[in-house]
Amino acid sequence: MAEGYSLVKTVVQVLNDGGKGFTDLGEKLKNPESKAFFLHEATHRGAFAKELEAELALAAGDTKDIAGTVGGAIHRTWGDLKASLGGSDHTLLETAEQGEDAAKKAYKEALEATDLPSTKIRQLLVTQQAHIQASHDKVKALRDSTAS
Repeated sequence: MAEGYSLVKTVVQVLNDGGKGFTDLGEKLKNPESKAFFLHEATHRGAFAKELEAELALAAGDTKDIAGTVGGAIHRTWGDLKASLGGSDHTLLETAEQGEDAAKKAYKEALEATDLPSTKIRQLLVTQQAHIQASHDKVKALRDSTAS
């Protein structure tokens, strides 16, 4: 269970990072549709993280040390810097797509594990992964729509 547990913790960390990133970038976006999508998506990430944390606690009795990742904090700082330097919506959406790529990778790796803590966790990952993919596609479409 050690590797599977660790991979699920990574997914939770990426979700926490994503929630913060979606909120931060959503507040900086100028387009009202993009802003609303990002703020709504931030709520989804928080809910997904809580679902997985609850199941990890049931399966393994431990959810300590689950927070955001150092990479996520750096990524958000980069997004803040781009915004403070007058980053366009396109630039901010590029940053968001990079974050979505990290989320897709974390889900893929977790679902490839053969030793996940429970079947319920696997079911949650499969369901959430579909949403993450759809969100990635939406971010990419928004980014493409803002290209000069």
